[in-house]
Amino acid sequence: MDVHVAFRQPVLRGVSLEVPEGCIYALIGPGAAGKSVLLKTLAGLIRPSQGRVELLGRTLGELDEAGLMEVRRDVGMLFQNYALFDFMTVGENIAFPLRRLFSLGEREIQERVAERLARVSLPGFEPRLPAGLSGGQKKRVGVARATVSRPRVLLYDEPTAGLDPVTSQKIYDLIREEQRTHRTTNVVISSDVRGLLTIADRVGMLHGGKLIFEGTREQALASEVPEVRQFVHGLTDGPL
Repeated sequence: MDVHVAFRQPVLRGVSLEVPEGCIYALIGPGAAGKSVLLKTLAGLIRPSQGRVELLGRTLGELDEAGLMEVRRDVGMLFQNYALFDFMTVGENIAFPLRRLFSLGEREIQERVAERLARVSLPGFEPRLPAGLSGGQKKRVGVARATVSRPRVLLYDEPTAGLDPVTSQKIYDLIREEQRTHRTTNVVISSDVRGLLTIADRVGMLHGGKLIFEGTREQALASEVPEVRQFVHGLTDGPL
């Protein structure tokens, strides 16, 4: 609550939001509004200069590195630039959070990796290297890695950036199915506002480092806030 983050200059200026458990929360806004910084702050990767972040009932600023590691067991994150390790195979990339955060047998790890790859329509891709994958395949590997540990919270930073409309919709369908199947809580950033609003339960809009709107999908579409109206309807060509 009342989260401030500054580097050379302020990025987040007193942001307060609450993401209901089990929902898909769409975080929208223009470039450089602070969306990715807010997502990393929610994940505990950036500490706010002021304010409090609570995740899964714990205040992140009060935790040491061991405490943060414990919380991160229940958090999966898809980074905007994939963040796949080039020197690891696809299977090793997906297995990475399982090996880093959990004590699991190798057989269970391989079974989970195979199940996730099948789920994202990439069966048998374990031995491949990221360099040989298309952008859409890298995104799907990223989704598989973010969800392989069966986290309670999932954070997605531009999950469909650079993808064609068909592949983008498949990614959105995956996010929605994960939410419905496992009751995950999701925060999703996307410049593809039209696609994102097809799955969103709630919407928040950042502008100039401030949260200028928060409400349901329907309230976002009907909002009279000029910035929200222009952004939503200007980027959603036609009715939803």
